[in-house]
Amino acid sequence: MAYVYNTSVLQLNGYNIPYEGVFPAFLFASLNYMIILFCNLTLILTIVMNKSLHEPMYLFLLNFPINDLIGSSALFPQLIKEILVNSKRMEFSACVAQAFFIHIYAAGTVFILSAMAYDRYVAICHPLRYNTVMTNAHIMKIITLVWSSCVIFIAVLFILLLRLRRCRSKLSNPYCDNPSLLTLVCEDKTINNIYGLFISALSQVIANGMVLYTYLRILIACFRTRQSDTKAKALQTCATHLFVFLLLECLGLFTIISYRVKDVPPQIRRFLGVSTLIFPPTLNPIIYGLKTKEIRDKVINFLRMKIVYH
Repeated sequence: MAYVYNTSVLQLNGYNIPYEGVFPAFLFASLNYMIILFCNLTLILTIVMNKSLHEPMYLFLLNFPINDLIGSSALFPQLIKEILVNSKRMEFSACVAQAFFIHIYAAGTVFILSAMAYDRYVAICHPLRYNTVMTNAHIMKIITLVWSSCVIFIAVLFILLLRLRRCRSKLSNPYCDNPSLLTLVCEDKTINNIYGLFISALSQVIANGMVLYTYLRILIACFRTRQSDTKAKALQTCATHLFVFLLLECLGLFTIISYRVKDVPPQIRRFLGVSTLIFPPTLNPIIYGLKTKEIRDKVINFLRMKIVYH
């Protein structure tokens, strides 16, 4: 059997959209991407341009829309191009770049939520020590640790992948990620599988452990306090974070399971993979913008000023 090693062009398993559905699909994808760009950029600019929001909670939150833009921008341009052209072909280098940033997005989401949970824990459970603990230097250390951990973990993942020779050129998905790229390899993938499971398990242990511990302590502190307004505000903040966390965890867990279970239909696997990159980046800025009063007020005031000015 003749193998074609390290081919530079990959064949994607396209979305198979019928001709009459091309324009609605293009319109939906384009509008969805524009909404993601608008909402996340609005959230970023609102936090950056208002000094009153230069507090630990919002500095951590600032990383969320940045991470969402990384994930959605890794998917949507290629998705829109595929809908229009339907070539089902992609350069290997572009495929690796897309997969790298998709995994950076996935890891970043988990670690950023963990950092935000830690911030809320200190703010609610140790309010008198909050300003002493959450200094600018400490915040920068946490943010640097979050992003450097993501880059190092994912870089090693793809270094292990790129050392292997490929003997296939057809992907099972219409987008690129590490499990799909591993299906192109005909060499021993044991080290890759072990490392992939290791970083998945480590990130889940850190995220779930941090969120479970901090929010359990927060709930205990909330029910002990006699100030109803403080309790309501704390519970509202926790509910927002927990909703986002559970949404991401469910989508991510179902996606991982779909790769491990061979009986899962490929259509469901594709939908789960794409939904992880569509729903959270669309909902996160809307959820935080609507549920966080300070941000909501700043955005409304900014829009009012623009309308009055014009």
